[in-house]
This record gives sequence, C-alpha cells and structure tokens, in this order.
Amino acid sequence: MLLEQEIQEQAAVLERLLGEQWAHVAQIVSAIKAFDPAYVLIAARGTSDNAARYAQYVLGGKAHLPVALSTPSLHTLYETPPNLAKGLVIGISQSGQAEDVRRVLADAREQGALTISVTNYDDSPMAQTAAHHIPLCAGEEQSIAATKTYTAQLTVMAMLGALLSGDSTLLGELRQLPGWMQTTLDFSEEIAGWAERYRYMTHFAAIGRGYNYPTAFEISLKIKELTYVIGEGYSEADFRHGPIATIMPELPVIVVAPQGQTTPAMRDLVAKLGEKRAEILVISNDEDALKPATKAMRIANLPEWLSPIVGVVPGQVLAMNLALVRGYPVDKPYGLTKVTITR
Repeated sequence: MLLEQEIQEQAAVLERLLGEQWAHVAQIVSAIKAFDPAYVLIAARGTSDNAARYAQYVLGGKAHLPVALSTPSLHTLYETPPNLAKGLVIGISQSGQAEDVRRVLADAREQGALTISVTNYDDSPMAQTAAHHIPLCAGEEQSIAATKTYTAQLTVMAMLGALLSGDSTLLGELRQLPGWMQTTLDFSEEIAGWAERYRYMTHFAAIGRGYNYPTAFEISLKIKELTYVIGEGYSEADFRHGPIATIMPELPVIVVAPQGQTTPAMRDLVAKLGEKRAEILVISNDEDALKPATKAMRIANLPEWLSPIVGVVPGQVLAMNLALVRGYPVDKPYGLTKVTITR
C-alpha cells in the first residue's frame, strides 16, 4: 500500500527537510525580520488548513506574531481583497495548485506584503507567485490522503517559529524531531491489531486543545476521507460548551492529550468521557491520561509545541487500518482526487 509506505517515510522526510532547508528557512527568517510584519495571514485549504491552524500556535507562541487565517473567497469570488500590505502572507498547499490560495499570495504581493509559499513542488503556480518558496522535500506523495506532506508542513511552520524566536533550546529540540517521529511510528504498529474493534462504528469525535487543536481536526479529516464515517474535530474547551451532550455509551472518542499545558484539562475530560462510558482512544505520552483509555496510542516523549507533528501519526495509522478492515480502497478513496483546485 502506498499510504502505508508514505506514513512510514515520515521520519526520513523530516530529517531530509531539516537538513536541506534549515539554511534556506534561516535566510527567509532574516527577510521576515527585515520586513517586520504587523501580522501573519495564512491561506490554505483542506489538510493544509490544519497546518495553518498549527502555525497560529507556533508563530504566535514562539515568534509572538498575531496570526490569522485568510478568506480566499474575497480574492476570487468577490474580487474584493483586503489590504494586506503590512503583513507576512503565507500560502500552504501540498500540490501548490490551489488557485484561490495562489490568488491570496498574488494580491498580497502586489500590495507590498511579504509572501511565502510552502508546497511540495518548486515549479508549482504558488511557488512561482510568492517572493519566497519553502519546499517540503517529501518526495512524490501518491496516495490521495496526505500524510508525509502534512507533517512536513507542520515542520516548516515549526522551523519558522523556532528560527524567528532565536531560542537555542527550541532549535535543539527541533533537530531531534526525526527520532521522535520514528519512535512514534514504532509505537503505532500495534494499532493494526485492534482496529477491527471499530469496524462498524457509525460516527466519532476527535478532541484536542492548544497546539493539538489542529491535530483533532486532521485526524477527523483522515478518518472521514478513508472510511466515510461521519465525525467531528473539536477543541476541548468548545466541546464542553454543548457537544459533550452528544456522547453516548460506546461512542468512539479520540482524545489527543500529550504532556504539556493542556494536560490537566485533557485528563479531566478523559475522566468525564469515562463516566459517560464512551470508547476512549487516547493519543498521549502522559501515563495518567493513557491509563483510563479503552485503547492507548503512545507517542514519543517530546515538548508539547512539537507534539502535533508526531501526535497525528496514530490517527493516520488508525484511519488506514479502519479503511482496511471495512474493505475500502486505501490509496484511492471513492470520490476524491489527489489535487483539488478551488477558486
């Protein structure tokens, strides 16, 4: 299976990306500092939009820059682009062919903004439009469901945040990322042995908080893409404001709860889900969060700010194995294409 191969390539992809692009990203960071943006605006769709959500945390938390998500339809359907002249505008796309994202970059650059594209292809329309391009170095991704390109996108955002911060501790932690990815891949091998338990699930929820808010969304997206099961991603905080009422006995709930600032709240949520007799699938490196889980999905011990890059992996592996036990095509899900162009 191509998807399985691409999931397993992720440690090597991150090592290559960090090795080949470190100096290049450092040069772009120098340009960002010289430009001194008032804010960051990120344009993306689909899986890349979840990478943009991660960037809101890592660029906001480590580089102290306000980060917002763009509204591409204002640039395309309505042809009324906002004034982006003082911003750093980043476009994220696996293929680099997203026309609405490209238009955001084009309008921003014409207005005088500093623009960066993050794609897997140097010759893509987005790469040709932005002032700077950061390649993902992921190699061709043939399976329709994005895996290695997603974690590479997150890693680029982490590189920008760490280099902008100038914090030597963050930079050192980032260098260890490929090893932590491989550890998590090794831990995730056991998921295939119990995925059959959820073969007939009809809906689910995925919950994260803070840096792993986007992880919940991405895992939810992967399961929907590969298994056609309806599910939602939530912030732990938002989930308590109503959706928790939908939790019934035996409902599968995926909780992304690594060690960090969100740990107390996530442990408390796991306890409440246990009271509701939900099927609790916990992704964590925190023993107290893992103990009550119906199924535990371990990740490497790493800093919270980098945990989304490995924390999504058990979700990728679970989605793939759920598709397999349900008898669905893993590499080419029904109704989807590798490149989706919206305008």
